[in-house]
Amino acid sequence: MENNKAFAFLEKYLMGPMGKMSQWRIVRGVMAAGMASIPFTIVGSMLLVLNILPDTFTSLKGFFDASIFRVSALYMTANTCTMGILALYFCLVFGYEYTKIHHDEEKVDVNPLTGALLSMFAFFMCIPELIFEDGYMTLVHIVDTKNSVFTINGFSMGGTITRLGSTGIFTGIVMSILAVKIYYYLVKKNVIIKMPDTVPAGVSRSFSALIPSFAIAFAVMIINGILVFFNTDIFKIVAIPFGFVVNLTNTWIGLMVILFLIHALWIVGIHGATIIGSLLTPIVLSNMEANQAGAHIPFAGEFQNSFVIMGGSGSTLGLVIFIAFFAKSAQLSTLGKVALVPSFFNINEPILFGLPIVYNPYMMFPFFLAPMAAGTIGYFAIKLQMIAPPVAQVPWPTPIGLGAFIGSAGDFRALLVSLLCGVVAFLVYFPFIKFYDNKLYKEEQAAA
Repeated sequence: MENNKAFAFLEKYLMGPMGKMSQWRIVRGVMAAGMASIPFTIVGSMLLVLNILPDTFTSLKGFFDASIFRVSALYMTANTCTMGILALYFCLVFGYEYTKIHHDEEKVDVNPLTGALLSMFAFFMCIPELIFEDGYMTLVHIVDTKNSVFTINGFSMGGTITRLGSTGIFTGIVMSILAVKIYYYLVKKNVIIKMPDTVPAGVSRSFSALIPSFAIAFAVMIINGILVFFNTDIFKIVAIPFGFVVNLTNTWIGLMVILFLIHALWIVGIHGATIIGSLLTPIVLSNMEANQAGAHIPFAGEFQNSFVIMGGSGSTLGLVIFIAFFAKSAQLSTLGKVALVPSFFNINEPILFGLPIVYNPYMMFPFFLAPMAAGTIGYFAIKLQMIAPPVAQVPWPTPIGLGAFIGSAGDFRALLVSLLCGVVAFLVYFPFIKFYDNKLYKEEQAAA
């Protein structure tokens, strides 16, 4: 009875609101942008790992200096053009998807590619830094070689244009929303230049985007002008609320809330990792870039897959190994053997729906507690600087230990902590799965 009340509570106050939120157009656009950016971040991260490997394995330094590092400027361009311009990827994909959603659901003749380009246009207009001085608006120009500060004609430079990196992701999303909304509204109201049907589609599209382009330009100029007059800009304004969210997610309490939400959604049959994880992608990528610059932030890169979700959501790898080889009930033993290989690659849908864990009162509590216990160990191991933080994005199916090792650029201690997290997660499951296995075994014996 109590379990039924718990499931009813989760369905009413979590499944319903989160299910609705996942259908918001902005959320769907952010999720699409996050998913699209992952291949690029993995490529850029792997090349960064190659570049900093001798920092961990010092014996390789001589070999790398004599060979690989001779062409490091060549291969690190792939890192600069992925991690260094993440905001551009987010802006373009979000603009495209957000426009496409309006096209498909509102039946308004907006072109997704045009929406993507208009989003990029609005975003780029916000990148140059301006100041209002002596009655004039001027571009910031600072060249301080001593402190490595370079702002040339308004563009702050690092490995690339600084604001194109992860720090610009949220501004890119905000400006994309503005651009697409203006574009959509003008097309819906027919405030566009229409060409005859005989004109090629590409030419017609360019003219139909002309008035929206002017409107977006003037809107962004007005916003920028007002903010610069008050000695700020859109990047600084956007950083206030999003900075609060980022800081909150980097606390232990924040991490526990995230893990709880992911697994609470799973318990009632919703893919929590996709919904919550996709929304957090801009944050973990931004934190990973900060770690590359010397920070020590736990919740970065593939922290969850390296230290928490080993075997899949719920940290079920140890559970699967146990039922595959030690379960007494035929049902669990067979299921464990089927799910064993996928679990090593963090795929555990056979367990979630076959054991099952979804809507199973016997497995609900360890499904919450195991990832929270593992996450706590991983969080404090990094926070207390016992192990290196995640500095590289690794593919999420990377097996236990290996993901933490690669993601930390070769820290063996991270590998050991990852294994410890997996063991602790299993210890949380053990009394619950033992009880459930005995229950199923008795039912099988009675049926026989």
